[in-house]
Amino acid sequence: MQCIFIFGPQAVGKMTVGRELEKLTGYKLFHNHMTLELLHPFLGFGQETWRLSTLFRKEIFQAIVKEGQLKGIIFTFVWAFDQEEDWEFVNEVKSLFESYGSNVVFIELEADLKERLKRNRTSYRLQEKPTKRNVDISERELKESIVRHRLQSSAGEIKHEKYLKINNMHLSAKEVAVRIQQHFLK
Repeated sequence: MQCIFIFGPQAVGKMTVGRELEKLTGYKLFHNHMTLELLHPFLGFGQETWRLSTLFRKEIFQAIVKEGQLKGIIFTFVWAFDQEEDWEFVNEVKSLFESYGSNVVFIELEADLKERLKRNRTSYRLQEKPTKRNVDISERELKESIVRHRLQSSAGEIKHEKYLKINNMHLSAKEVAVRIQQHFLK
């Protein structure tokens, strides 16, 4: 089984690239908002939502590797590099998949703030992520997150053997997905 982590800041195109990669590979997309959208109506975006979302994700990953029925999984998330718990989560999930013989790949997407603000308003994003439909709040959170956290890796910081950083400012999601497929999924 392949496990592909696609990460980067909000509205960089993770889910859209993941969907295109899903079409190319037959892997299943598990985007970060699948758990968040489940919990938000009951708990908002408070501490409990984040705790439960992490717990659900880990449990889902454990079930996936134990069942062993998937060809591959694509997981998207925002990685706060300044947060130790994000590093721990990534390493724990990576170890879980590797312990079952899975190949783990890391794809980091980057685009500038202006492009991300534009993407934040796309109909596909708003359709798939109800909590982003109040665009004013979503944009404010996007801008504030840049101040609160470091959401892009520093040069040489990602030490994983199978890692690729892609600036997708001027690439379609399909072009990025093809690049990932050609680089890691031959």
